[in-house]
Amino acid sequence: MGNNTMTITLDELRGGEGAHRERKRVGRGHGSGKGKTAGRGTKGQKSRSGPGVRRGFEGGQLPIQQRLPYKRGFTNIYRTPWEVVNLGRLEAVQVDGPITPEVLFAQGVTRGLEFPVKILAGGELTRAVTVHAHAFSDSARAAVEQLGGSITELDRTDEWLQAKPRTRRLPLNRDLKKARVGKVGGPSRREAIAALGEIQEA
Repeated sequence: MGNNTMTITLDELRGGEGAHRERKRVGRGHGSGKGKTAGRGTKGQKSRSGPGVRRGFEGGQLPIQQRLPYKRGFTNIYRTPWEVVNLGRLEAVQVDGPITPEVLFAQGVTRGLEFPVKILAGGELTRAVTVHAHAFSDSARAAVEQLGGSITELDRTDEWLQAKPRTRRLPLNRDLKKARVGKVGGPSRREAIAALGEIQEA
């Protein structure tokens, strides 16, 4: 190497430019620029010691959460988007055989086959029909059977049978937690994953 190598001592170690900023010392005289009112302005509740005002407080003015009542509640993004069909729509469906979700979609009554179909008692039905759908209201069921028709409740296979998870956590994380990864005396993440792999192979 040679004699040009430089040795660094502990007292020479320091962070980069701007890595450390001095604490702002307020109330320490006029020369500091933060004397007298110490950056708190002049008078008022927020210039005093203590907690000040609560979050969302607008000085007694009606706060935004009360001025905008339509902001209450939420929209459930996991709800099932049912295709609702009234009995009056079935009256206009002309088909040989039962009225199924496929027939309703082919005739433009529903948006798509991926949505479950529910029959309601709106409108008027004057003839006996055979209806296959995923759900029926009690009044629709009674109206169809009263006219001599029949209903068949289909099993749902759509993607909305279960709510989508709100977390992206993997099942692996649950297994690692049971293995006490990250706990005192517990295995490392690599060791736990290797052990889980051996268990699954066995």
